[in-house]
Amino acid sequence: MEIDFIHPGKAFLPEISAYRKFFLLHQIDSEVIEVDSGKPRNGQIEWQFMGIDIAKPSPGKFLIHEYASSSIPPWRKFKNRLKKNLTIKPDYRIFLNEYVRAQFSFNDDVPFGFRDMGVNLPEFRTVHKLHKKYDFIYVGNVGAERQIDAMINSFTTGRMAARTLLILSRNYQSLKNKLGRFRNISFAGPVPPEDVRSYIIQSKFALNFIPDSEPYNAQTPSKFLEYAAASVPIVSTSFKWMRNFQADFGGSYFYVRDDLSNFDWDQINAFTYAFPDLRAWSWEHQIRNSGVLAFISSKFPQFSF
Repeated sequence: MEIDFIHPGKAFLPEISAYRKFFLLHQIDSEVIEVDSGKPRNGQIEWQFMGIDIAKPSPGKFLIHEYASSSIPPWRKFKNRLKKNLTIKPDYRIFLNEYVRAQFSFNDDVPFGFRDMGVNLPEFRTVHKLHKKYDFIYVGNVGAERQIDAMINSFTTGRMAARTLLILSRNYQSLKNKLGRFRNISFAGPVPPEDVRSYIIQSKFALNFIPDSEPYNAQTPSKFLEYAAASVPIVSTSFKWMRNFQADFGGSYFYVRDDLSNFDWDQINAFTYAFPDLRAWSWEHQIRNSGVLAFISSKFPQFSF
């Protein structure tokens, strides 16, 4: 049996690597296919990361739609309605969380489950004794919608101009060209999900800069989980998801004020950091709790998870 993971090619999707690793352990092969690639779809399950899906799969195949996030501004609500109204009905849906499900308001009989973001957990907490190559690392999207300009400006003409920053991302060439004369800012990536941690541990602090606005403040930042699993102190903006996470799973994080007035090297170093309990955030835990394994077993009884 084979699963085809189909995606638009526009976002980081570390969950695909996690799924493929999980299913390979259960003797299920998989392929990763970009929507417009023209690559053959030979799998018995077509697993679409949405997007809009208007192409019905071939007879005898099963269709899973996964909503890893809500649409982003501008016109995010209109885009969600468009995706809902134009997309064909699948056999199963997966949502990141209740917030994402509510944004699409499906009202039909399609079974569904939730699969939040996850992380590969180390066997034990790491105390990093290696020399740190960078003062800070930022992992993730550098698009304008992420509102990181003020943070980056702190490393060019602001109070962090004497500190080093590594930006691990993709599609960053225009930003790299703009910042080329600032030798304290480096760029890398994209890299496979399994290699992200090797970059994170080269930094003294990790930056989790998320706008406190929808949908960003209600969705799990995968980079935060990677930072925490790598035991690197986290400097973060304060937003809804982050506050809820800290209340439920603990940890201690340096929260940057909206005006960045406390984004200061001495204050960041003086802060006492702690890391959260991530046992519920392993990829295996998230996949097993999503309900999708029971769905697959109901269609392919030879597979037991």
